Amino acid sequence: MKNILKKILNNKKSKKVVKKKVKSVKRVVKIKKVSKAIKIKKVAKELNKKKLIKDSKKNKIEAKSDPLRIPKNNEQKPEIKKVKKQETEKRLFKVKDYVVYPKHGVGQITETKKINIGGIDVETYVLKFEKDKANGMVPVNKQSHLRPLATINQINKCVSILKSKPKIKRSMWSRRAQEYEAKISSGKIYDLAEVVRDLNKGDDIMIDQSYSERQLFEKAYDRLLTEFQIVMGSSLEDAQKKLDKALKRNLEKQAQKVDEKQIVEEPINQELTE
Repeated sequence: MKNILKKILNNKKSKKVVKKKVKSVKRVVKIKKVSKAIKIKKVAKELNKKKLIKDSKKNKIEAKSDPLRIPKNNEQKPEIKKVKKQETEKRLFKVKDYVVYPKHGVGQITETKKINIGGIDVETYVLKFEKDKANGMVPVNKQSHLRPLATINQINKCVSILKSKPKIKRSMWSRRAQEYEAKISSGKIYDLAEVVRDLNKGDDIMIDQSYSERQLFEKAYDRLLTEFQIVMGSSLEDAQKKLDKALKRNLEKQAQKVDEKQIVEEPINQELTE
C-alpha cells in the first residue's frame, strides 16, 4: 500500500511540474511575441519619421525655388495644352470688299494673310485706307469690329438727319468734344451724321469756329463723304454736292458754277444754229 501511495503521489507531483513548465513556456512565447510587435512598431515609427523629414526637406527646397507656390503633399500637376492654331471662324467679308473700321474709316480688303503671333497662326484681313495712305490688319476672330457699308436707305436717312436742326448742349466744350470724338470713333453712320450736323456752321462767316471744332467737323465730314461716294457709286464732286446741299453749305459757289456752265454752253449753241 505504501508503495502504491508513493507512486500515486509521485505521479501527481510530476503532472504539476509538467503543467508549471508548460505555463512558463507559454509565458516566454507570449513575451517574445509582444517584444517582437513592439520592435516592429518602433521600426515603423522610425521609418515614418524619416519619410516625413524627407518630404519636409523636399517641400522646403520647392518653396525656395518657387516662393509663390504653395506646397501640397498630394498636389496634381495640371495638364498644359499648347494652342498652335487660331480658333476657326467663318469669314464674313471677301477680298475687294469695302468695310468701315471705326478708328480709321472706310477701307478696302486687299487680301487675307496668316501671321504667326506668339507661336499661334492668326488669320487676318489686310485693309487699305486710300485717304490716309495706310494699311492695317484685323484678325478674322475680331471681325465684329468691322462694319459693312451703309445701304441706300441708310444714306437717305443720313440726309434727313443732316437737314434737321442741330442739337447743341449747353455743357462745356471739353465735354462736348469728348462726346463728338466718341461718336466718330464708334463708326456708326448716324452718329457721324449727327456730329456733322451739330458742328456745321454753313456759309455764316460771322460765327467763329475754334480749331478743335473745325478739326472734328472735317474728320466726321470726310468719313461720311467717302461712304456716300462708294455707296452711291458716283464721283467725289457729286457726293460732296449732295452733302453740302443737305447742310446748306457753299450754295453761292454751286450757283456760280451753274451760271458759268450756262455761259459756256450758250455761245456754242448759237454757233451751231448759225
